[in-house]
Amino acid sequence: MISIKDLNPHLLSAEYAVRGPIVIRAQELEKEGRKIIYCNIGNPQALKQKPLTYIRQVLSLMEYPVLLDNPELLKVYPADIIERVKMLRELMPHGTGAYTQSAGMPFVKQAVAKFIENRDGITANENNIILTDGASKGVSAVLTALLKKPSDGFLIPIPQYPLYSATIELLGGSQIGYYLDEENSWQLNEEILTKSLIDAKAKGIDPVAIAVINPGNPTGAVLSFENIKMVINFAKDHKLAIMADEVYQDNIYAEDRKFHSFAKVMHQLGESEITLFSFHSVSKGYMGECGHRGGYLEVRNVPADVMAEFIKLQSINLCSNTVGQLVTYLVVTPPQNGDESYDQYIKERNGILNELKAKAEILGKGLNAIEGMKIEIPQGAMYAFVKLELPHTADVSKMPRAEQLIYESKRDNDYCMALLEETGICVVPGSGFGQLPGTLHFRTTFLPPRDEMEELVEKMRVFHKAYVEKTKK
Repeated sequence: MISIKDLNPHLLSAEYAVRGPIVIRAQELEKEGRKIIYCNIGNPQALKQKPLTYIRQVLSLMEYPVLLDNPELLKVYPADIIERVKMLRELMPHGTGAYTQSAGMPFVKQAVAKFIENRDGITANENNIILTDGASKGVSAVLTALLKKPSDGFLIPIPQYPLYSATIELLGGSQIGYYLDEENSWQLNEEILTKSLIDAKAKGIDPVAIAVINPGNPTGAVLSFENIKMVINFAKDHKLAIMADEVYQDNIYAEDRKFHSFAKVMHQLGESEITLFSFHSVSKGYMGECGHRGGYLEVRNVPADVMAEFIKLQSINLCSNTVGQLVTYLVVTPPQNGDESYDQYIKERNGILNELKAKAEILGKGLNAIEGMKIEIPQGAMYAFVKLELPHTADVSKMPRAEQLIYESKRDNDYCMALLEETGICVVPGSGFGQLPGTLHFRTTFLPPRDEMEELVEKMRVFHKAYVEKTKK
């Protein structure tokens, strides 16, 4: 029988906090009949966000095409949906249950390229697009392709989405954390980037790429044009590829913020030497189609033989799932003005985004009113990284740095576990994403319905006050 010591040590050391011990405990409590508010992961439809009607209408007819032969049933479908399905059936003669080309169905890649061109006003090459099982598989593919030896390092933001640290650990590479500037709305700081690079090289690490999440997870920040420009110039100066995680590009709430893609900014700078990997997904935005696992990777500024290797890597897994590719197509080609389904699509899309904006403000204003909590009202994405002030239970000044890290991790883990046990609110400790030494945080989504968000804020207020008082004793 295989024992734990027989497993890959990289697997044993990898951590993925958003589905860690606190979530496992939440699931146990739920089985016992407790009501749990899952704020640990960006899973919109699990938190009562309704799917877009037009996506599900198309999928229903594509998955069960005999419905097209029933005039009575077809009466519930808008005319443009029926026409779209007939067109898709011609483009997908083998249906949704067959494998596709390794990099994805050509017509979907063409649509993605057109989507990028319309979004950014720049050209996009469909041959440099790979359809993936969500953005996560695209990120994993890039890390796999670029990691040649254990000393190869990737700059990842701190706090970061633990997909990056966990995948680098699994592959046996090196992480180079760079702290985001919490005092400057979580923007990137060139001085911090430079120091992180110098420190890594001093340890024998060879930096190969920098990962940037915009809008931010877990911070909810939206990067400014100037900040993105700085990152591009930094990457050029240090011969780094850029990994641009842009899955929350539709989730912008702050009136003074706008999404700028790295591809567009690079084009405006006239930059054609830096390799750029961009990721997008159907899981976030206003779609929330997490379970369909659709997304794409766009690659810029690589020679043809390099692109061929990325396609070969994708072909090892045959292809991304066919229905996920179809959902990706529907996301980048929504109903147009004049279509029968257009008004309902716009109403649903705007309704979801307006609700998210309102809930971001409810969370931000509510938690900022709690003594000992501080939060930047989320400018975008689906998360907030809440700063905590908790009484110390030990003299940190006398601890070695390694012990301090363990102590701080225990503090935010204990806090989040107690929050779960007492209130049913499931959030993720800041140590699971990384945080500046001496600080404590937790990450929460603002995906639950508005009435539950108001209830959540009040529960947190009561809990936090009681927890602090108890800790002081």
